[in-house]
Amino acid sequence: MKQHSNDRKKTVQILSMITQMGLVMIVAIGMTTALGVWLDRKLGTSFITVIFFFLGAAGGVQGIYGLVKQIFKDEDGKNDKISKKDR
Repeated sequence: MKQHSNDRKKTVQILSMITQMGLVMIVAIGMTTALGVWLDRKLGTSFITVIFFFLGAAGGVQGIYGLVKQIFKDEDGKNDKISKKDR
């Protein structure tokens, strides 16, 4: 019975992590693309949206990297950059 509860908890944690990663990408790309569209309309250009889209994608990847790094730090109970003396 205890094993079933642990499996369910782990499944929910994984699903929430996947959802969080998806939201990070959608928000990063969506906000920067919207800003690019707004700037293109204000400035009368047509290339800023593409540039901001890729900047948003890069920001989303960086955000996901930070999430994954935090998750693995939590599982290990330590951070590779901080020595035991600094804690």
